[in-house]
Amino acid sequence: MNEISLSIEELLSEDEYGLELYLVAGRRGIGHRVTSSRIQKPGLALAGYVEKLHPDRIQVLGNTEISYLLSLPTTQAHESVRDLCTHPISCFIITKNLTPPDYLTEEAEAAGIPLLVSSHKSSTFISLITKFLEERLLPTTHIHGVLVDVLGVGVLLLGKSGIGKSECALDLIIRGHRLVGDDIIFIKKKMPAALVGQAGDAIQHHMEIRGLGIINVKDLFGVSSIRDKKIIDMVIELIEWDPAQEYDRLGIDDQVYPILDIELPHIRIPVRPGRNLTSIIEVAARNFLLKGMGYHSAREFHEKLLAKLEMRPVGDEVE
Repeated sequence: MNEISLSIEELLSEDEYGLELYLVAGRRGIGHRVTSSRIQKPGLALAGYVEKLHPDRIQVLGNTEISYLLSLPTTQAHESVRDLCTHPISCFIITKNLTPPDYLTEEAEAAGIPLLVSSHKSSTFISLITKFLEERLLPTTHIHGVLVDVLGVGVLLLGKSGIGKSECALDLIIRGHRLVGDDIIFIKKKMPAALVGQAGDAIQHHMEIRGLGIINVKDLFGVSSIRDKKIIDMVIELIEWDPAQEYDRLGIDDQVYPILDIELPHIRIPVRPGRNLTSIIEVAARNFLLKGMGYHSAREFHEKLLAKLEMRPVGDEVE
């Protein structure tokens, strides 16, 4: 998985989160990449302690940092800024529309470090940019499948093309469950350990049903039949029935399906004529909710069976 990053140029063009940024100096460095969603206030670095400086993070200078620089003799302040700019810093951002000292502008320009200004006060800006960076720098992937919300459980249906994933999802929708996406599911990792899935903008709320073509679920069944995104709680894989294959009949050992280094509960359901897959998926979702409450049906049954076997008197075999 490639490292996810964001350029300073992209940061400047952001308008959804209201960062209100404009460039003051260091334009030739707007291609610098930001790889961390955490920011840093370089107060100690300005005082000469640079051991804990993280150049890959955005450096935010608020009223405290600017006031500190202005309190120093100009020569000393200029020297501190020059030393700081020798590090490969992604960018400086000054908050509260404060005017940067001339020597900060000069050194940023000379070093090619973008110097940006925002009108927000530091606390507000840090909150906004942290949310923005967390959203943009999260690990992502995509997978071929169908994502449905069944009883509040995000169920990702997998299986080879033509096995019936979309038809199964359509039956779930008719029963009152909700579609998140069909065909290609875009998945984003939310920290610390959650996967959020959604459909692409072009195919959102649509499904492909062989024999019918493309249908619009929202128009056919109403807004209560769809949702834009959902945390993925479990993976159900539809596989072709193989008479020679031995399938799990107890469900004691839980299987997992890894996506973006997160292991999700994984159930493999063999498909054959006469099996009501929709009911099986509903029961799987209910069973997932029970497990979340600490109740594991298969293991409890197994434990009761073992207890009965241990209690049976010696020599009480069936003739």
